[in-house]
Amino acid sequence: MSIPSDWHARLALAAAFVGISLIWSPAAAQTKAQSAPTFTKDVAPILQRSCVQCHRPGQSAPMSLRTYEETRPWVRSIKSRVESRQMPPWHIDRNVGIQEFKDNRSIPDEDIRTIVAWVDAGAPRGNPADMPSQRQFGDDDAWAIGKPDLVVRFPKYKVPVSGPDLFPNLVAATGLSEDRYVKAIETRPVGLPSRRVVHHAVTFMLDQMPDAPAGVATDASLADAELIVEYASGKAPEIYPENSGVLLKAGSALLLNSHLHSVGEETDSEVEVGFLLYPKGQVPKSIRYSTHHGDPTPNPLDSLDIPAGAVARVDGYTLHTKPGKIIAWQPHMHIRGKYQCLELIYPGNPSNVMKRETINCANWDYNWHSVYNYNDDVAPLVPAGTVIHILSWHDNSAANRNNPDPQNWVGYGDRTIDEMGFSWIGWIDLTQEEYEKELADRAARRKAGKTTTQQQQQD
Repeated sequence: MSIPSDWHARLALAAAFVGISLIWSPAAAQTKAQSAPTFTKDVAPILQRSCVQCHRPGQSAPMSLRTYEETRPWVRSIKSRVESRQMPPWHIDRNVGIQEFKDNRSIPDEDIRTIVAWVDAGAPRGNPADMPSQRQFGDDDAWAIGKPDLVVRFPKYKVPVSGPDLFPNLVAATGLSEDRYVKAIETRPVGLPSRRVVHHAVTFMLDQMPDAPAGVATDASLADAELIVEYASGKAPEIYPENSGVLLKAGSALLLNSHLHSVGEETDSEVEVGFLLYPKGQVPKSIRYSTHHGDPTPNPLDSLDIPAGAVARVDGYTLHTKPGKIIAWQPHMHIRGKYQCLELIYPGNPSNVMKRETINCANWDYNWHSVYNYNDDVAPLVPAGTVIHILSWHDNSAANRNNPDPQNWVGYGDRTIDEMGFSWIGWIDLTQEEYEKELADRAARRKAGKTTTQQQQQD
C-alpha cells in the first residue's frame, strides 16, 4: 500500500493543531472561569439588595436566599423567575410611560444578566472572603413609622394545614369620634406565624361598621368601600408628602381584603394597621383620595362581557372637570386579567389639539395587588377637562393557565372566578393656580436638566 507523498506533512500539521489545543485550552478555560460571576462577589450583593427583605427566615417567601447553601438548590428557578421578571414582583411595562416610582422593587438589566450568567456557569460559590456582611433588619415586631397614634387590629382568621388560597374580608371599627387625617400608614402581620401566611392585604374604609358575624364581611361590602392602603410582603410603609394626607372618617370601619396561603400547619393569621395622625382639628393642605376608574358603564354588573375562549378588551372613561395630580395607580382585575393601561386624553383648545398619552401599562398577576406610587416630580398632572381612560385586557382562553373554565362566558362579579377591570387612582385636587405653578416649576427643572420624564400636555 502506497502512502501519499504529502501524508507526513498533513500529520505534522494535525499534530501542531492538537498541540496548540493542548497548550491553550486550559488557559481559555481558566480565563472563562475567572470571568464567570460568583455567588460571593457578584450575586449575593444583588440578593441582599433586592430579595432578602422577603427571602429570609420568618417572612412569607417559601425559601431563604441569604447564603450560598440556601440559594444553590434554587438556582434554576431563580434564573427563570428573574429572567421573566416575575421576581422581584414588579409588573410595570418598562417600555411604556413613566418609570420613576417610589419603592420600585424591580432590578436592573445588569443584575439580571449577572444572575443568568452565574447560573449558566454552574453557579460557582467564589472566594468566601468576597461574601458581603448579611443585611441587617430591625425588630420585625417594631413599627417602622414609630409609635402609631392609632392601631386597628383585625380579627384572627384560621388558615388550615393545606388547601386553596383564602381571600377573607375582615372588618374592624376605627373607634374615631371625629374626622382625623393620616400622615403615614403601616400594615403588618402580627407575629411570625402571620408573616408566613399573609401574602398581601388591601385595606378599605367603610362609612360604618357592616353586618359582619365574627368580623367577616361579604364581598358586597366592597361596593361602597374606599381604598386606603395596600400591603404586600416586603412593602415599606406609606408616608405622605408634607402637608398632605388621607381622611379617616368619624364612626368609620376598616375592611381588610387579605390573601392567605397554607404553610403545612394550622395557623391563626392576624393583621394590624398603624396610623400616624395629624393633631385633632388640623386639616392638611392636600387631601389624598382613592378614586375608582375604568368601569365602562354606570352599573358595574353590566360592564364586562367576556366570551368563552376569547381575549377581550374593556375601556372605561372618566371626565375630570377640575385639575389635579395622580400620585398612585393600582390596577385591579381577577384571575383572567392580563394587562391594563392608564391613559390621559387632554382637552383641546384653539391653539392645542386634543392629545392622548399613555401614562403607564402593567402586566397583571392576581397574586400581587401592587400600588405604583409615582415619584413626586413625575406624578402626572391632570388639567381640568381631562378624560382618564382605563384599558383592561382579559384572557378567557385555554392558553391562560390561571383560567379555571375557558369554555364559559365571564362577567363582572365579586368572586375570584368572576372578573373586574378597573383602577384605583391616588388623587390630589389642585386649584388652577397650583396646577399652573407646578407645571411651570417642572418646565424649569427640565430646562435645568433635573428631570427626565415629561407629559405631552406640559410641552
